[in-house]
Amino acid sequence: MEMHPAFTSAVADLSERHRDEVLAAYAAVEHSWQPLHESQMLALRDATLRRALQQMLHPLGRTLVKVGPHLWTSGYRDDIARELSEEMLASLPLVDRAVFVLILIHSVAIPRSQGLIDQDTWISNQPTSVEELNRYSRLPRTAVRTGLARLRASGLVQIAPDRRPHQARGSSNTNAGASYLPGPQLARLTPAARRRLQEELILAAGADTPLAAAIRARRARPSEDGVLKPGPAEPETAETQENS
Repeated sequence: MEMHPAFTSAVADLSERHRDEVLAAYAAVEHSWQPLHESQMLALRDATLRRALQQMLHPLGRTLVKVGPHLWTSGYRDDIARELSEEMLASLPLVDRAVFVLILIHSVAIPRSQGLIDQDTWISNQPTSVEELNRYSRLPRTAVRTGLARLRASGLVQIAPDRRPHQARGSSNTNAGASYLPGPQLARLTPAARRRLQEELILAAGADTPLAAAIRARRARPSEDGVLKPGPAEPETAETQENS
């Protein structure tokens, strides 16, 4: 099978078996709904093959993202993500944005402030109920329900596991008692993108706070080339993640 030119140089020095391993890992990290444990793929746990995988992703605007100990996925490189962020935000309906931000606040920001989840993650086990979303958003229930369906389809939110007794589940409406968590797509954010999202949430939820003022002041400072700084965005590579 003829290989795409973008992939050829990345695997040129590898044996046929190792090329297959890298190609398989590429397909897995790009298309898997959840992050992959490196024990599942040789190209994720072997540093040389992981470097080849990173080289394969780079010309496509993608990069390896280390989600946690031994867990990997792929996401947009920081330079590409900044270019796409405004376009992607504009494509998300206003209702969806409001519901999404509420889930981030109640499932991540508040639990983080209480020390219940890690500071550098948007993965949470603290779900936000539909009733909370209806109460705090003050949007029509049908609008919230429709927004949640779109956010679920895009992987930005997911339904939290239902821990109620089986009898209670069967006796209630399917969505009435549902709760939501940030979705698997947030695992694809690089560390720099995670920090930017945290800053945007601070600006949205606490625009008048000293922390928000500090963020705006830092962003307004021009860099040496005269371009406004978008915030910290160190290039994220498999090697730097491996050492983190």
